[in-house]
Amino acid sequence: MRKHLHWKAHLFLLLIVIAAFIWSAIKPTNYGTWILEVSPAVAGLIIVIAVYNRFPMTTLSYTIISVLAISMFIGGHYVYSNVPLFNWIKDAFHLERNNYDRFGHFLKGLFAIVLREILLRKTPLTKGLWLSTIAVSITLSIAALYEIIEWAVAKIVKQARTVHDFLGTQGDPWDTQWDMLFCLVGSIVALFIFSKWHNKLLKNMDKK
Repeated sequence: MRKHLHWKAHLFLLLIVIAAFIWSAIKPTNYGTWILEVSPAVAGLIIVIAVYNRFPMTTLSYTIISVLAISMFIGGHYVYSNVPLFNWIKDAFHLERNNYDRFGHFLKGLFAIVLREILLRKTPLTKGLWLSTIAVSITLSIAALYEIIEWAVAKIVKQARTVHDFLGTQGDPWDTQWDMLFCLVGSIVALFIFSKWHNKLLKNMDKK
């Protein structure tokens, strides 16, 4: 019965993600930028769906994956530097930039929980400081790889508007460093808040 409920929850998350993807694809600000922004999320979702039966994960991990995908679909639709809610925050608090990209990189830190689950179930690592350190390190490595991909795209793509929107630096020469910092903070916060709950979910999975 519990397994059936989990399956229904996972299907519900998938339907929400699909709905967000369809919305995102309808008249985005720039289709070139949209493709670049949503492609990593789509690729990740395909992998998660493909291994679902062989390697089912906790609902917490699937929720995090869904949140990250939706955040990328929103950024792709509007362009990260022009998400309406964060434009309002910018104006209301007299900020210098739209900070949706900062928020997005903070959310990417949540992926440390997904990595924690994979490490606990597929490696000899046990719960503790080493596990958390490695999960944070891999999260930062993925974030760094994404920054390298952004740089490579900027070198390859010839359309100035697409490159400008995709990079989304908004004139900040330290944008990459800020992105990495927010991802680091997000991963530490995620492990601090969710680790105990995650342990309970993993324990429940072991009982099945």
